[in-house]
Amino acid sequence: MPLARSLSITSLSGLEEWDEEFDLEDAVLFEIAWEVANKVGGIYTVIQTKARLTAEEWGENYFLVGPYVESNVRTQVELIEPTNPALKRAIDKMNSSGCKVYFGRWLIEGSPYVVLIDVAFTAWNLDKWKKELWDNFSIGVPWFDREANDAVLFGFLTAWLLGEYAAQCEEPPHILAHFHEWLAGLGLALCRQRQLPVATIFTTHATLLGRYLCAGSVDFYNNLADFNVDKEAGDRQIYHRYCLERTAARCAHVFTTVSQITAVEAEHLLKRKPDIITPNGLNVKKFSAMHEFQNLHAQSKNRIQEFIRGHFYGHLDFNLDKCLFLFIAGRYEFSNKGADIFLEALARLNYLLRVNHSDVTVVAFFIMPARTNNFNVETLKGQAVRKQLWDTAQTVKERFGKKLYESLLVGQLPDVSKMLSKDDFTMMKRAIFATQRQCQPPICTHNMLEDSNDPILTCIRRIGLFNSSADRVKVIFHPEFLSSTSPLLPMDYEEFVRGCHLGVFPSYYEPWGYTPAECTVMGIPSISTNLSGFGCFMEEHIADPSAYGIYILDRRYRGVDESCNQLTSYLFQFCQQSRRARIIQRNRTERLSDLLDWRYLGRYYISARHMALAKAFPDTYFYQPHDSDTAQGFRYPRPASVPPSPSLSRHSSPRQSEAEEDDDRYDEDAEAEKDRLNIRQPLTLPSKKGPALPYTLPGIYEILASVD
Repeated sequence: MPLARSLSITSLSGLEEWDEEFDLEDAVLFEIAWEVANKVGGIYTVIQTKARLTAEEWGENYFLVGPYVESNVRTQVELIEPTNPALKRAIDKMNSSGCKVYFGRWLIEGSPYVVLIDVAFTAWNLDKWKKELWDNFSIGVPWFDREANDAVLFGFLTAWLLGEYAAQCEEPPHILAHFHEWLAGLGLALCRQRQLPVATIFTTHATLLGRYLCAGSVDFYNNLADFNVDKEAGDRQIYHRYCLERTAARCAHVFTTVSQITAVEAEHLLKRKPDIITPNGLNVKKFSAMHEFQNLHAQSKNRIQEFIRGHFYGHLDFNLDKCLFLFIAGRYEFSNKGADIFLEALARLNYLLRVNHSDVTVVAFFIMPARTNNFNVETLKGQAVRKQLWDTAQTVKERFGKKLYESLLVGQLPDVSKMLSKDDFTMMKRAIFATQRQCQPPICTHNMLEDSNDPILTCIRRIGLFNSSADRVKVIFHPEFLSSTSPLLPMDYEEFVRGCHLGVFPSYYEPWGYTPAECTVMGIPSISTNLSGFGCFMEEHIADPSAYGIYILDRRYRGVDESCNQLTSYLFQFCQQSRRARIIQRNRTERLSDLLDWRYLGRYYISARHMALAKAFPDTYFYQPHDSDTAQGFRYPRPASVPPSPSLSRHSSPRQSEAEEDDDRYDEDAEAEKDRLNIRQPLTLPSKKGPALPYTLPGIYEILASVD
């Protein structure tokens, strides 16, 4: 089978190549997930951003497998005829047997091939397949659990597809199947039970039971070894789902997870230690703005300020130039995502700013989708009033400018008292009267369906943050995903993040954490925790993450009140920074973006795939884990977005006020040397076979060593 591929990982200048010589010419990779061309959660981002790198490695022999969802296919997939002859015969055979299987290209970067299976079309097989599941695995799935029913159908159909493909190959195939999460895991177990010639990998991005336990306000991480997992799953009526997930983890040739903290969780809950950690990356090129990222921050911040002017009309008694924008975003899990501790810390921060007579105002955004029925009328009115004021100012300015022009044209200085007419003053007075407001600015931008029981609104009522004039901390709850077409805040998520000053993600349960990672690659400081995969990753790679704008909150070894005090301290210290200090910090944060690039983190997926092939086909493939002692430092050029000195880089940084100028010079060479010394050496993750596997990235950790 022809394979046109470009192993970009091993082609990077200065990065040591690996010693394995894996011949992938006769190997085919199927990556199977419920979120292929079907956005549900974070796994969609993982697969979408990683697709280009994987397609470069595997070329024409890389296929993604997911469910057929017509609304998504219309906008994301170009349906074509299968290019692989054996796969075409397999799909035709399944379609003639009562299935509906589609083939096409996913219209994302890398344009990978996708095989989409219509799960609903084969629902008539559900009872038969459930019986087979019980006979072979002793797992019973209740009729009322629609998601689990979909998992059964999808699992049997993917196993059917892989088995049919193996049967249609003219030569004994070397098939590698990578399954993501429990919804796709049954297909893996069936491949092993049917003894198909398939090397299997199972990746759990978050354990089912772990998410449920954390949502139940239990002391999860301190009691991991003590949970009766069968009883806990049964009490939460997810025992059948838990069994599907555990079966996939136990049956896989290679079991991986996304972070060290989730590896500990999986070892206790799924009863298998992961073979390798595969951290989640990002396509950094998507976000890179080179030297313009500081200007993009200023532009996006101005757009947020426009929204603030309308939202707080009539109560705009604070200086927007000394206003800091904080935000938390993600799935609406009040405790798991740390919204509870964030609100409590905001109340304490409000007290500190008031007693210290600070002139800084903090606006905290909560971007968490919830059930609403429409926009809040008062919020819409605020934006309308702002626009009316702007139109009035533009009208008066045009009249003033015309009179000024005519006066200068005849060689006379204008009479200021005659520049504005009575009509102009009347128009301005009416505009001012329109800004009068009898109520406080709204907390929520939408009408909530369950206002009285909403966790965020209930907590705000308890702590008393009502956006009053005396409060130095204002709260805005936006229970909807951001969109550039919104009449309230017409900004995409990426643009909004760039305009904020700090992302706050004090999660209690966060297997990885894409939101702080996205902040990092856009040069925005963030607060994470040592219970999130991202926080653990940064702690293991960087000796002092806070020096780079990555604040790690301790939620594992401290109580809730202590963690809340620590978060309050971080927020208060951030509020005390000068504007120049924040610019320097954003520069340093943006430098870390290469740590999160798939070009580097994709190496762990390559290692997992090689390990699985060697286990499934020992006569053809051999895998020798790497010894981290042989890793050489990878020296790459200084990021173009970091100016030699923020005080001198007027063209690439927003203009500073004269009051904030000082005599300290920002020595880039000295800063880069400090950064180089601050990066920790690679750690290792023990492997069951042979030497240790490198857990940290060989060659990434001498960041900014090259400053010439």
